[in-house]
Amino acid sequence: MTIKNNYLIVFCSCPDEAVAGRLADALVAEGLAACVSQVGGVTSTYRWEGEVRKDPEVLLLIKTTGGRLANLTTRIEDLHPYDVPEIIAVALEGGSERYLAWLGQTVATPA
Repeated sequence: MTIKNNYLIVFCSCPDEAVAGRLADALVAEGLAACVSQVGGVTSTYRWEGEVRKDPEVLLLIKTTGGRLANLTTRIEDLHPYDVPEIIAVALEGGSERYLAWLGQTVATPA
């Protein structure tokens, strides 16, 4: 999964605060995300292995760029405890020019 030269928000649900915190710390420390916001109190209803399930989760809102998406996706898959972690990238249509410039500089693709 690759999108070039876009600013993105990537959604990723986690089973609890501890997993969400570890993922957020790793993604920011490794330069794959400029910022990760953790949203608690989320309940996900989904179908898994033939059953409808409902579980509490923590949602990560990961701010990154298209140039880092493939590496970010791989890293989440490596660190996440779910067999199939939710990784959904949504392109940003706009925003504060100063914030987007900071985002782009913070997660600049290494040469």
